[in-house]
Amino acid sequence: EFGTVESASVIKDKFTGRSRGFGFVEMPDSEGGAAIEATNGRSLAGRNLVVNEARPREPRPRNDRGPRY
Repeated sequence: EFGTVESASVIKDKFTGRSRGFGFVEMPDSEGGAAIEATNGRSLAGRNLVVNEARPREPRPRNDRGPRY
């Protein structure tokens, strides 16, 4: 309905296997912006969707305390 989907993935918790409540959808650049505009804030199953363009992962501070036992 909103354009051509090249790939889609739901992010899951690595321990429980349950959805973490977000995912990623890849679309051609020419269609992605329109899809974001059309779906952001839209209600689905009683919840409002938050749709935005993915950002690069920010570096996390390094833990130099060594291994935990």
